[in-house]
Amino acid sequence: MIPMPTPNEQKLAAYLKRATEELRRTRDRLAELESGDDDPIAVVSMACRYPGGVRTPEDLWRLVRDGADAIGDFPDDRGWDLADLATRCDTTRGGFLDGAGDFDAALFGMTPREALATDPQQRLLLEVAWEAVERAGIDPAALRATPTGVFAGFAGQTYTDMDTGPDELRGYLLAGSAASVASGRVAYTLGLHGPAITVDTACSSSLVALHLAVQALRGGDCTLALVGGVTVMSAPGAWIEFSRQQGLAADGRCKSYGAGADGTGWSEGVGVLLVEKLSDARRLGHPVVGVVRGSALNQDGASNGLTAPSGPAQERVIRAAWADAGITGADVDVVEGHGTGTRLGDPIEAQALLATYGRDRGDRPPLWLGSLKSNIGHTSAAAGVGGVIKMLLALRYGAVPRTLHADEPTTVVDWSAGAVRLAVHEQPWPHAPGRVRRAGVSSFGISGTNAHVIIEEPPAADAGPAPVAETPHTSVLPLAVTAATPGGLRNQLHRLRDHLTAVPDGALTDVAYSLATTRAVLPYRAVVSGRSAADLLPGLTAAAGDTPEPAARRRRVGMVFSGQGAQWAGMGSGLSAAFPLFARVFADVCGRFSPELAEAVATGEGLDRTTFAQPALFAYQVALFRLVESWGVRPSVVAGHSVGEIAAAHVAGV
Repeated sequence: MIPMPTPNEQKLAAYLKRATEELRRTRDRLAELESGDDDPIAVVSMACRYPGGVRTPEDLWRLVRDGADAIGDFPDDRGWDLADLATRCDTTRGGFLDGAGDFDAALFGMTPREALATDPQQRLLLEVAWEAVERAGIDPAALRATPTGVFAGFAGQTYTDMDTGPDELRGYLLAGSAASVASGRVAYTLGLHGPAITVDTACSSSLVALHLAVQALRGGDCTLALVGGVTVMSAPGAWIEFSRQQGLAADGRCKSYGAGADGTGWSEGVGVLLVEKLSDARRLGHPVVGVVRGSALNQDGASNGLTAPSGPAQERVIRAAWADAGITGADVDVVEGHGTGTRLGDPIEAQALLATYGRDRGDRPPLWLGSLKSNIGHTSAAAGVGGVIKMLLALRYGAVPRTLHADEPTTVVDWSAGAVRLAVHEQPWPHAPGRVRRAGVSSFGISGTNAHVIIEEPPAADAGPAPVAETPHTSVLPLAVTAATPGGLRNQLHRLRDHLTAVPDGALTDVAYSLATTRAVLPYRAVVSGRSAADLLPGLTAAAGDTPEPAARRRRVGMVFSGQGAQWAGMGSGLSAAFPLFARVFADVCGRFSPELAEAVATGEGLDRTTFAQPALFAYQVALFRLVESWGVRPSVVAGHSVGEIAAAHVAGV
C-alpha cells in the first residue's frame, strides 16, 4: 500500500512543479533571444474612408499631395436640427464621410433590420476590414477558422437608445450599439479565431490597437491581425459639448502647430491595416507596404488636469518607442504628430518633440513635422491609423506632404530649441543608399493614454520588382466581378469602370488576374471581356444595366465535349487539388464505373484502352462542367464527339 503524501510534501511538489515550469519558460525565452529572433511586423495592406471623398489610400494620397481641405458644412442627411445647432455650437463645420449610412447588408449576412439597428461605425469597420483583406490579395473566405485577430479603436457613442428605439429593431439594438461587438462582428463575419478586442482610449485608440496587435503577433496569440479605428458622428454631441468648453475652431479646421490655432475640428473616418510578421509575409507572398519597427504606450498620470496633456509623459513614450525599435531619434526623418490645433495641446506636443527628436541629430537634417488633421480634421479613434497610412504612402511616393494652416508656426513654442521644422511645403523624401527611411506617429488620448509608433520603409527585398514598361497585349482578357446582391454587383461594375479609366492597357492583365484570384466568389456575377479599356468600358456599362447591350454584342455560350484520344495520364489532378467540387464529382463518377478507373487515370496505365479511356473522359468532362457551372456559366447549347456526345447529353439533362 502506497502512503498518501503529507500536506507539506504536497506543497513541496506543487512548488517544484511551478519552479520547473518557470525554468522551462525562461529557457525558451533565452533560446528565443539568443537566436536573434527580432522579426519585425509587416503592414501587408491598408484600406480607409476619410472626408473629402476619400475611399482608398490612393485617394488619401491625392488629397494630401494636392493640399486639399476636406472640411465642410454639417450634413443634412442625419436628422440633425441644423437651425438649432447653429445657435448652440461655435461652428457648424467639420469633416464628414460621404454615404456614411450606405451598407451592403447581404454581403455580410445581415438582414435589413439588423443592419439598421447596427451603429454605422460597426458597419464601416466591417466593410473596410473586408477591403483590407482583399487589397492584400487574400480572399476573405480563406481566413475562416484561422488565428487572425481583430484590434479596433472605437469612438464611444449612443447610436440608438435601447429603451426608446423602434419596435421593429428590438432584439438587435444591444449588439448593434455595443462597442465590444465592433471587433467581434468582424471576427464573427469572417469566422476568425484570433483575439477580437475593441479599444477606447479616445483619440489614441487606433494606435493603442496597433500596439496591442503587434504584441499579440509577437506573442503568438495570432498570426495575422486586422487593426484600425473608426469614428462616425451619429449625433452632434461632440460639437455641443466642446462649444461649452470653448475648444472648437470657429471654422472647423485644425490649424496644427500654427499661430492661428484656435481649437480642434471634429471629423469622421475609418482606417484598417492588415499586419503580420515579416517572415510570414515573405513566406506567403503577401505585399509589404511598410514595417512597424517599434511602439510604446503610457499614461499621463496626475498631470495638471484630467484631460490636459503631459509633456513629460509624451517625452517618455517617444523614448520608449525608440527603445522598442532599437533606434535613436536621429534615425527618424518625419513625425506625423497629433496636432489637434488646440492652444494648450499643440505647444506641449511641440516642446516634447523638440526635447526628444530635436536633440542630438548630429549632421542629420531637421525632423519634419506635420499632421493629417490639418487636411481632414480630428477623426478621433481613426486619427492614429490615418497618420500611419499617410506615412506609409509618403514612404511609397517619396515625399512628405505639406501641413495646412501653419505657414506661421505658433509663437508659443521656441522652435530654435531643437532641430524640428514644420512641413509647410512638400518635402522630398527619396531613398538614400545605406539609410532606412523612418517616421514616428503620435496619438495622445483625452483619456491620458499616449501612443507612439515607429514606421519604416519595406526592406529592399520586399519593395517589389522594378516597374516594367507597360505594353498593350493582344489577348482577350476576362474581368470577373461578383457581389452578394444585384445592387452590389452594379456598384462593383461602376467602381471597376471608373478604375479602368485611369489604368493603362498594359496594366489590364494585373486587373484581370487580381479579380479572378484575390476576390471572394459571391452569388451574383458578371464577366466582361476585351483587349483594351476601350473594349471593356462599354461592356461594363452594359453589364451594370446603365445602357442596353446592342444585339450584335449579346453573346451565347456553347460548350463542346471531346471524344476518345483527348485523355492523358494524371488528367484532372491539378483541378482536384485546387477545387474540392471538381475532386468530389470526378471521384464520384469514376467510382460509378470501376474501382480501378481513378488509378488508371492517375498512372496512365491502360488509359489508351477504350475500357478506361471513355469513362475517364466522361468523368473528367462532367466534373469540369459542374465546376464551371458553379461559377455561374450556363451554356445555351452543348455538343460533343463520340463519348463527348454522352457527356453533353448528360449535362443537358437527358
